[in-house]
Amino acid sequence: MRRSSEKSLIPNEVREAFKRAAELILPFKCAVCGGVADTDDRFGNYETLYRAIYGMESELHICGKCLSMTNTVDEDNRWFLCLSNPVENDPCPGLALYMPFTYKGILERAVPRIKFGKNVELARLFGIILGSCMRNEGIKADLIVPVPLSEKRLEERGFNQAYEICYPAAKINGIPAAEDCLIRTRDTGRQSEINDSSRREGNVKDAFKVNDGWDVRGLRIIVADDVATTGATLHEAAKALYKAGAAKVLCVALAGNRTVKNAEPF
Repeated sequence: MRRSSEKSLIPNEVREAFKRAAELILPFKCAVCGGVADTDDRFGNYETLYRAIYGMESELHICGKCLSMTNTVDEDNRWFLCLSNPVENDPCPGLALYMPFTYKGILERAVPRIKFGKNVELARLFGIILGSCMRNEGIKADLIVPVPLSEKRLEERGFNQAYEICYPAAKINGIPAAEDCLIRTRDTGRQSEINDSSRREGNVKDAFKVNDGWDVRGLRIIVADDVATTGATLHEAAKALYKAGAAKVLCVALAGNRTVKNAEPF
């Protein structure tokens, strides 16, 4: 009987050769739905941008159906107040939120693939789309700051999806991205698992601060996240930046479930 430990005797180069041969025969799977990816030859502009940003070829594969469903909302419906339920004595009154996608359909399927399926290539696709939308809107800033994960969550996931989304957006717009500008002061519960809006606010209250190595005084800053629901997380991140002396903060999320336009761009 062959022992299972003997499997390790197959040289790595042989394994890689088998893998490459299989890739030539078997079709790539769509990163979103898992179907056959049939759009590799339609990514001309995307591949050009990807190479300019990352200096390499993209490894993203997506099907025509999912690609055709990747549509932003109308430009007039992308601006909101950050908090879905404004509060009295808000330390960040009038804080604006820019959000080009609704969290349904393709985005509702894609975001979990990014966060829990660890599909960084998919995050980069939507980051490039987000960056292109921001450029078309003429959004300017001195710095883009992703909402940080806790050390525990970052270790579990291996990457911060907010940073992977905002980095290409920053590059497209010529704005520095500062991954370590904000830090979490404590490990909060998952906002997606909390339905009550007041509990969401309490979960992230005072959960962020500006890293001691950063001086943000007088800067115009964009704070970015993947999804905004009540806006509590982005609001708390913006509050920390204002407390540290930022001149102006704009919140940006890839997607959310808002339907009412109630703010103007900063």
